[in-house]
Amino acid sequence: MNETAGGDGAFCELVAIMETLRSPGGCPWDSEQSWKTLRPYLVEEAYELIDAIDGDDVLGVLEECGDVLLQVVFIAQIAKEKGLFTIEDVARHIGEKLVRRHPHVFGELTVENSAEVSRNWEKIKAGERKASKRNTSVLAGVPQGLPAALRAFQIQERAAKVGFDWPEGDPEPVLEKVREEAEELLVAFRDGKTGEIEEELGDLLFAVVNFGRHLGFNAEMVLQKANDKFVRRFMRMEQAVAQEGGSWKSYSLEALEELWQRAKQHVG
Repeated sequence: MNETAGGDGAFCELVAIMETLRSPGGCPWDSEQSWKTLRPYLVEEAYELIDAIDGDDVLGVLEECGDVLLQVVFIAQIAKEKGLFTIEDVARHIGEKLVRRHPHVFGELTVENSAEVSRNWEKIKAGERKASKRNTSVLAGVPQGLPAALRAFQIQERAAKVGFDWPEGDPEPVLEKVREEAEELLVAFRDGKTGEIEEELGDLLFAVVNFGRHLGFNAEMVLQKANDKFVRRFMRMEQAVAQEGGSWKSYSLEALEELWQRAKQHVG
């Protein structure tokens, strides 16, 4: 109980600090911020938290959780000043939502597994959208600001939950769709039609995300791992170039490929 009370005290102190920073005589930079100016920081802090989680960095996760929480408190403080809502409203709203969406925990509903929980969750969300007279589409709520691969994954997941999907357990037809889109991209490229090339490239990427989903992989995470692998190997190439005392311009494409193959042998 003492630990919980202490946590509440620390949170209240954080809220008070933010209020002071935004008040007259506080910090000029903090006072100038708005929801829109905070947007890039919110995204940045979220990704830094993800990096800490991926690196199993416990202290990093602790610190980055604080940075993400700060952004939420900051946004709520601006809303309070405008008379829109408070941080208490935020906490109350999410608490009520959690209770409402977990009737198998806080109500009488019985579920057998997490898949059934997920299906019921979507039904409840759809009911909430209908009751609030917001967009009732199955795809409503997938943020446009998500990274494209992650947004594609979530769109496909939502569509799959109402049955619009390839058959489960057989990814071959999905892979065939990838091949089909690749062929259409090749045709557009050979025809030199820029608009069609862009469209077919998008279709191909969307199909690849879908294929990965049917294999049990989130394309956003897979691509991040591929990015990290390329960075590690490229940095190994940079070390080799520095050790040989040359410059990038002095290397032919064949020589660079040789450096790349050597880097692959040493770096996973």
